[in-house]
Amino acid sequence: MTVAASGPVFSLREIPFSYRGSWFGFSPVVAQKTYARDVHLVSHQTGMHPILRLAPSAESDVTATPHQLTWSRAGGRIDLAYENADTVRLRGRGLGLSLLAADPVLTPFSGPYFYQDPTDGSFVFTVYQTGRRYRVTVLAGQAEARGAQALGAAERGVVLSGEWEIAVEEYETARAPYARTDAFEQVAEAARAEFDAFTAAVAPWRSDRTPAAELAAYVLWSATVRPAGFVTRPAVLMSKHWMDKVWSWDHCFNAIALADGLPGLAWDQFRLPFDHQDDAGALPDSVTHSEILYNFVKPPIHGWALRSLPPAAEPEEVYRLLERWTTFWLTARRVPGRELPHYQHGNDSGWDNATTFDPERVVETADLAAFLVLQLRELARRAPDPAAAAHWSGAADRMRDALLAELWTGDRFVARGAHSGRTWPSSSLLDLMPIVLGDELPEPVHTALAAGIASHLTAFGPATEHPESEHYQDDGYWRGPIWAPSTVLIEDGLRRAGHVGLADEISARFRGLCERSGFAENFDARTGEGLRDRAYTWTASAYLILAAAHERRTQTAGTAADTAADTAALTRPRTPA
Repeated sequence: MTVAASGPVFSLREIPFSYRGSWFGFSPVVAQKTYARDVHLVSHQTGMHPILRLAPSAESDVTATPHQLTWSRAGGRIDLAYENADTVRLRGRGLGLSLLAADPVLTPFSGPYFYQDPTDGSFVFTVYQTGRRYRVTVLAGQAEARGAQALGAAERGVVLSGEWEIAVEEYETARAPYARTDAFEQVAEAARAEFDAFTAAVAPWRSDRTPAAELAAYVLWSATVRPAGFVTRPAVLMSKHWMDKVWSWDHCFNAIALADGLPGLAWDQFRLPFDHQDDAGALPDSVTHSEILYNFVKPPIHGWALRSLPPAAEPEEVYRLLERWTTFWLTARRVPGRELPHYQHGNDSGWDNATTFDPERVVETADLAAFLVLQLRELARRAPDPAAAAHWSGAADRMRDALLAELWTGDRFVARGAHSGRTWPSSSLLDLMPIVLGDELPEPVHTALAAGIASHLTAFGPATEHPESEHYQDDGYWRGPIWAPSTVLIEDGLRRAGHVGLADEISARFRGLCERSGFAENFDARTGEGLRDRAYTWTASAYLILAAAHERRTQTAGTAADTAADTAALTRPRTPA
């Protein structure tokens, strides 16, 4: 049964209300772990900034669906819908609204300036924090301006009463006066249709067996921004809460989730960090509207991810970019004379504070070597000629052999200090990540890794620190909580290594976790509670990836069972009448 097109209802404290392409959204979350009483218009240009506070004239219930945000109480209602990526419409019936600057103080270098534009009568906030303007055009009803042209500290904004309607726009310096072309109902229905089309593309397999699929699609759709600043392509931010960046491994999971239904958007996700590849071939740590950080990198899972993407429109360019990224690790991140590369800090691995990095920070780890083996195999597969293919295949063989010879102890992988040369085990799930190599590992190795992964498994999925470890913390970031990327990578590696039952169990537990607790940045491994940023796109993508694969397997198994039953019926001896 297909899920209804009206979309799910969600809490604004969990997920912002936004629209594909927009750089702003509506949420009470106004900073990291900071919840305001009222819903705010929050922009993500130049960072996360609360711009306008939306205060209804009376206490109201707030309801959010993908296409419409509503405040309601007995006898009154306010509705909000996106007309396009930079414009929203609001209307009120029996419920007034104060639309006020979130920051009450204007200084020479910060805050909002508010005035009425004499050319069209609209009200404009021009805000230092984003360097953008926010125009309020009154389409119907009574509007009272407060604090127009005020300096210093003041209440600034528009108070609406009676039956009213407005348009609010985010723009740069000037644009033509707002002109209404559609009624509010048409605006809301158009937004609904856009989201429904997106969901149909990325989750055509959804059913009552996948109850979180539409909400996962909404998390991705609403976190997508149009190109602006350093964001060179349509991009799925990690969140439109405070994690409003693209990190250079997170993007791979979003690309995979989009690959089947929206291949162009999927390739935009994959390529975006490569638009900022530096002269050494390294990818940045993160990219956002007004900032690119290079002080760390992220793990080379890109060869692994490419196996799940559709054919590239520019295959030679993809090969060249992957070659440069791989060569960075083989040159800048290997001690002379050694085969295995190293991380310079836990942040490079994406597992910032994993216990693997407790003894030393500059470390040769088994996960890094395994990811590079897969990346070298992908380069060999995409190589332009047999000589290049042989070169990369040989490099992959040497990396795999060194991984097994130098970091495998006979029952587990260890890490090795790049300076000291000493090795140590840890109780981190990171040490088990070479399972991504699947059946390229010897059977005793992948079997031991599978057993280790099973020991990390809680009712909700694989804990990133062993639950019995003295270092385990319920909200310890990579020292306990369950994360989407490690879960997807492990599930895939186990399946390719033949540990299908364990892979199925991990998939089922993580899907159940998302259906229970949403799409948080990570989850308490013991209770399943969502932790940190609560609208994280790679978590939503992980759900879509695992759910889509499970549905395909279910359908294939059903088809095979039907075929077997039909064959049996045709070949069954008939009893004479």
